[in-house]
Parts: sequence; structure tokens; C-alpha cells
Amino acid sequence: MRHFLSFSSAGADGVAAILADALDRKAARAGWPKGRADADAPLAGHVLACVFEKNSTRTRVSFDVAMRQLGGAALVLDSATSQLGRGETVADTARVLSGYCDAIMCRTDQHAKLAEMAAHATVPVINGLTDASHPCQIMADLLTILETGKALPGLKVAWLGDGNNVLASIVEAASLLQFDVVAACPQGFQPAEAAIAAASGRARVVADPREAVADADVVVTDTWISMGQDHAETKLRALAPYQVDAALMAAAKPDAKFLHCLPAHRGEEVTADVIDGPQSLIWPEAENRLHAQKSILRWCFGQIG
Repeated sequence: MRHFLSFSSAGADGVAAILADALDRKAARAGWPKGRADADAPLAGHVLACVFEKNSTRTRVSFDVAMRQLGGAALVLDSATSQLGRGETVADTARVLSGYCDAIMCRTDQHAKLAEMAAHATVPVINGLTDASHPCQIMADLLTILETGKALPGLKVAWLGDGNNVLASIVEAASLLQFDVVAACPQGFQPAEAAIAAASGRARVVADPREAVADADVVVTDTWISMGQDHAETKLRALAPYQVDAALMAAAKPDAKFLHCLPAHRGEEVTADVIDGPQSLIWPEAENRLHAQKSILRWCFGQIG
């Protein structure tokens, strides 16, 4: 049984297999209606339980459509309408869902909850987001980069802003796939030192945004105020110098691409002319959540990798 809790769950070979499969499957259904199943319907008869303790647009829709395109079905539970919201333990929920469904996707706050889900489930568990990481998003980002014709080994990715869960997954992927990450983060909002140290020299943190973007192939940011956080004025003031604007993009490579996992706050972490401009790949990036997750699901069921 394979869980997809982080990039290390799959390893470099597994990640490469997922990306290759996603590219092939996306190309094979170009122009098809979104609800039409893939020709081979590899997950026919399978059911995915999607557990949400945090709000979602892209994760919820992409996993639902992913299962439909793979020939299976998905059902959605949230804490407000399930027993999780009334005190049932994660472990008990995992055991029950394992009896009904073939896999579980969980989007929650504490990473320990996801680990507990995986420890007690008898079916694959997928990390749809935790406070510690967001590997499904970064798999989509890598797929988007590959579609530009850029190779991952030797690539330079610049991160601007908060050292959050999205950055943690980028750093983890960098050490496996041999690309470099330079993160510009203010004091007090830097990523965990252990995460940077575990990247085997592939990641470093700087204070200067221009140093981060110099010669960058890809520039990435994320919202500064995450779900469940107050609109903290102190945090916004600290992060203001790290806004991605046209001048900062101009300091990267001329063909550099801009990524953002969405939702975005134009005028905070990024200016409208960048996120809506010609270097932005946010819409293909968002769509690629669907294609990447289809292949993550196939990997979990041992069909690839």
C-alpha cells in the first residue's frame, strides 16, 4: 500500500513516473469534455473519500474530476457535516472510511492528523494539504514547468514571501529532482532550518528579494495570510518588501515564468500586471492540479512507478 504524504513517499523515481504519466494522460485527452472518462478508465469501480477540514476550491474540484476521468467516483466529507466535527477521532474515521472506500484524500491543518489517518487506514492516504506541506500543489507546479520545455535538474526557483507549507514542499522536491531553490523571506517568517538543511544544499534562504530572483527560471509566491489566520497587519508590513512586481520579475531571466498556487490577493503578494501578465502560468498551473493528481492516484494504486 502506498500513501502519498510527501515527495519522499514516492521518491525520485516515483515522482518522475507520476510526472511522465501526467504529461501523457493530459495529451491523450486534449479536446475531450471534462467529464468523459479516459479511454482505459484505470480506476473503474474505485471510490475516493475526500475529507476536508479546510475550505477548498482547486483541491475539491480537481480530485472529484480526477476520479471521474479515471473511471471512478469521489465523495466529499467535511467537519461540519461529518462526525469528525463532533469529536470522532481521526483514527476511527480512517478505519471506517477504509471499509467504504478505496483511498482517502485528507485536507487538514495539523500534519499529525494526516499521519494518524495514514497509520490507521488500510487504504492509500493522500495529502491534500496540511500546515506542514502541500505536495499535490507542487507536483502540479513541476508539471507546469516541464510543459514550458524546461528541464528540472539545474533549474533555479525563486520563492518570495512567507516560509510556509508550499515552500516546504518545493524544497523537498528540489532535493529529489536536483533543482535549486532560493527563498527570500523576512526575519520571523523563514522556513524551518531543518527543512532547508534536509535539502542537501539545494535550498537556501536570503533576505534580499533581488538576490533570490537573480537568474531565476521560475518565480513563485503565495498568499501571505493563510486560511485560519487573522489578517495580521504586522505580518503584512514585514512581507511588503517581498511583493512580486514587474521590476522584480525583470531581475529574473528574460524567459522566467511566474507561479502562484491561488487564491491570490492582487496588490499584496503580487501585482496585477504580473499575475495577469505574459510570464504568468497560473491558469495552466491550476488546471494541472487535475492532471497531476490523476497520476498520483494511479501511483498510490501501484499502476505506475
